[in-house]
Amino acid sequence: MTDTTIGKLPVLVTGGAGYIGSHAVLALKDAGWKVAVVDNLVTGFRFAVPDGVAFYQGDIEDGDLIARIIAEQGIGAIMHFAGSVVVPESVENPLKYYHNNTAKSRALIEAAVKGGVKHFIFSSTAATYGIPEVSPVEEDMPKVPINPYGMSKLMTEIMLKDVAAAHPMNYCALRYFNVAGADPDARTGQSTAGATHLIKVAVEAALGKRESVGVFGTDFATPDGTGVRDYIHVSDLADAHVLALEALIARPERSLTMNAGYGRGFSVLDVLDAVDRATNRTIKRVMQPRRAGDPDSLISNNARIKATVPWVPRYADLDVIVSHALAWERRLTEIRGEG
Repeated sequence: MTDTTIGKLPVLVTGGAGYIGSHAVLALKDAGWKVAVVDNLVTGFRFAVPDGVAFYQGDIEDGDLIARIIAEQGIGAIMHFAGSVVVPESVENPLKYYHNNTAKSRALIEAAVKGGVKHFIFSSTAATYGIPEVSPVEEDMPKVPINPYGMSKLMTEIMLKDVAAAHPMNYCALRYFNVAGADPDARTGQSTAGATHLIKVAVEAALGKRESVGVFGTDFATPDGTGVRDYIHVSDLADAHVLALEALIARPERSLTMNAGYGRGFSVLDVLDAVDRATNRTIKRVMQPRRAGDPDSLISNNARIKATVPWVPRYADLDVIVSHALAWERRLTEIRGEG
């Protein structure tokens, strides 16, 4: 729960109409923080922003807009989720990723410094590690991204470190592992058409929105031969952001970099079996060759976040994650008037 001794500064959430950003908005709002959202709605959805939250449609690269929001809302902290997130697309179109994720972040950070924003939380990724030699992965292990997506995020982390050393601002970079699930009350969820997240794809297939699910690689050095990943419920991740913000406010001299995961993994087949259990039907699985750069296993060492903030995940159960994802997928069908 939020510590009431910590002053609740107004928070600007960039990309707050997107998947993870909209959950962070709910977590902040539920905990009593004043929230504003800026989103260009290229991949976000206006319906994902709850009533009572100030919404600005625009781009984080627009310095005048960000300055106006900071002034109008009295913004004291920024949670930065806006950006592009599809790894294969980043390989095909690297300049898009260096623009959306790095150059635009630079513009946002500059506006934050000019506007006197003291705290900045950044949506980073386990892709900054590349293919780690050891799993679980610790924060201090080498950062060797193997795609422009991971590199674009790492470059932003480096910018934040340098800016925090030069200006009165501290930051937290949270390196996400595989984010999944949806708000337990089905207020928001993963809504992007053509999403590539496994659990999203699997629940779409379970509800007849896709014919099958591709399983990329069956020869990994894992118990069942399919890739193992650390799946974290999006609402637990959102809670981690609120706690990280409290930690930044409590100790303004300190910045943080922390993994956000559960510290245990499930294979692709584990996930598909969980979706089958939840729907009492069998998803068609199409075995395909492994994709370049896919590690056998990618699991977080989450000792640092647990030692730094009082983060106690509430939904660290694969079947719960799947059930929430399914409930949102059904709700999304209603919202869009499909079926």
